[in-house]
Amino acid sequence: MSERADSLSRRRVIVAGLVGNATEWYDFAVYGYFATVIGRQFFPSDDPAVSLIAAFGAFAAGFLVRPLGGLVFGRIGDLVGRRRALTLSVFAMALPTVLIAVLPTYQTIGIAAPILLVALRMVQGLSCGGEYTGSIVFLVECAPPARRALFGIWGQWGAILGILLGSGMGSLLAAVLDEAQIASWGWRLPFALGVLVAATGYIIRSSIHADEPVGETRSPVYDAFSKHRMPVLRIVLLNVGYGVTFYTVFVYAVSYIKAIDHLPDGVALDLNTLSMSLLLLLLPGAAWLADRIGRKPMLVAGSAALAFGAVPLFHLIHASDPATIFIGEVGFILGFAILSGGLTAANVELMPAPVRCTGLAVAYNVSLGFFGGTTPLIATWLIATTGNPIMPAYWVVAAATVSLLTAIFLIPETRFAPLR
Repeated sequence: MSERADSLSRRRVIVAGLVGNATEWYDFAVYGYFATVIGRQFFPSDDPAVSLIAAFGAFAAGFLVRPLGGLVFGRIGDLVGRRRALTLSVFAMALPTVLIAVLPTYQTIGIAAPILLVALRMVQGLSCGGEYTGSIVFLVECAPPARRALFGIWGQWGAILGILLGSGMGSLLAAVLDEAQIASWGWRLPFALGVLVAATGYIIRSSIHADEPVGETRSPVYDAFSKHRMPVLRIVLLNVGYGVTFYTVFVYAVSYIKAIDHLPDGVALDLNTLSMSLLLLLLPGAAWLADRIGRKPMLVAGSAALAFGAVPLFHLIHASDPATIFIGEVGFILGFAILSGGLTAANVELMPAPVRCTGLAVAYNVSLGFFGGTTPLIATWLIATTGNPIMPAYWVVAAATVSLLTAIFLIPETRFAPLR
C-alpha cells in the first residue's frame, strides 16, 4: 500500500470511530440535558426533586444494562470482527432514539409512559455497552505503535463531540423557544434529529473494509472471566474516577446549575457547551503527551488532580456568577483531560487480544454503569438527604481516589506493550 493510500485508510478509520461515537453519545446525552423537563412529563410529582430523581433513575437504568450490552457486542467483535459490531451498535441506538421523540407522556397514557421510557433507555444502554469500547479497540489496533494513545483518543473525542452537539442543541432550543414550548414539544426535537446523525455514522462505518476477528478463542466471555480476571478488575477500578467525574461535570452539572445555583437553562447549557469545547481542544494534546511519557504518569497525575481538587472546585461551581462557575469547571476539565490522555490507550493495552472487545466492554461498562451512570442520581440524593450542596464533590473524591490507588499500585506501564 502506498504512503498516500495508507494515510487515507488511517484517516477513514479515525473518522469511522469518531462519527460512530458522536452518534451514540449525542442520543444518549440529550436525555441528560432535558432530564428536568422529562421528569415533569413522565414522572409527575408535587415535589420537583422527586420528579428529577425519577428521571435520573431512568437515566441510570440505561447504564445498568451496559455491561450486558458489552457482553453482546464485545462477543460479536471478538468472534465476527470489530467493524460489524460497531455498525450494529449504531443501528441499535437510532431506533429507540426516534421512538423517544414520539413517545406519549404520562398525561396521555398514564403509567405506561414511564415504563416505555425506561425500556427504551435500556435498549440505548445495550447499544452504548458495545460502542465506545469497540471503537477504541478498533482505533488503537489500527494505530502505529508510537501513536496508539493519539489514535485511541479520537473515539473519546467523538463521544465528547456527540455530547457537545446535544448540549449545543439544548442551548439553541433555550434561545429560540420559551420554557412552555420546550416542555410541550421542544424537548422532542433533539431526539428526532438524532436519526440523521445515526444515518451518517452507519454509512461511514459500512464503507470501511471488514476486519478479521482475532480468532484465538471460541468463548471470549468465559475466557475473560476465567483466564483474564485481573485485567478486567484493573480496568473496572481504573475507570471509576473517570466515569464519576465525567457525569458529575458534564451531565449532572447542567441540572445542578439550574436547580441549586438557580441560573437560567440557557446559562447552564452555555457553560456546559464552553466546557466541552475546551475539553475537545485539550484531549489530543493529552494523548500526544501520553505517547511521549507513558500512560502511568498521566493516570496518576489526572486522578490526583481530581481527588485533591474536587472539593474546592465544586465550591466554585456552587456560585451565582457564571464566570466563577466556569473557572471551577475548567479545573475539573484539566484533571479529566490529563487522566483521559493515558486512560484510553491503557484500557485497550491492558486487555489481552483474544478477549479484548469482550473483556474491555464488560469492565468499562461495569465501572461506568454502576458508578458513572448513577452519579446524577446519587448526587441529587446526597444533596436532598444532607442539605449540603457540596456533597457531590465528595463522591468525586472517593471515586478519583480509587483510580489513583489503582494507577499507582496495580497498573503497569503499557506504552511499549505489544497488542497482538
